[in-house]
Amino acid sequence: MLKQQSHIVAPIPDELRTRALYTVNELRERGKADKEAIDKLFELIVEMTDNGLDFFFLEPLRRLNASSMMMGMARMGIGSMLKGSKMVVHKVLKKLDDRSLASILDFIEEIIHEPESAS
Repeated sequence: MLKQQSHIVAPIPDELRTRALYTVNELRERGKADKEAIDKLFELIVEMTDNGLDFFFLEPLRRLNASSMMMGMARMGIGSMLKGSKMVVHKVLKKLDDRSLASILDFIEEIIHEPESAS
């Protein structure tokens, strides 16, 4: 569905992509929204969010050669955003059922893509 819409892109390390897809497959096979699945999903979402926040907020500052003071202020703000989002995600995931788990796994698969080959 996302490919049919305009969208923004954030790169992630290959290792994170591989681990994310492995985790999605593992949790999909288990099919249960138990504590272990929720913990794994939480860690994955937090790491993907942290990566995205870095790319969308810090990378432009790095490209502009922002001062270390500006980078420090940005990191502090992003740290607060990540902390707040972690609390919300954790609260939502605690109430996850098996069907909702499948929906989130579908979403994660939908947003992760391999790099395009150079033409």
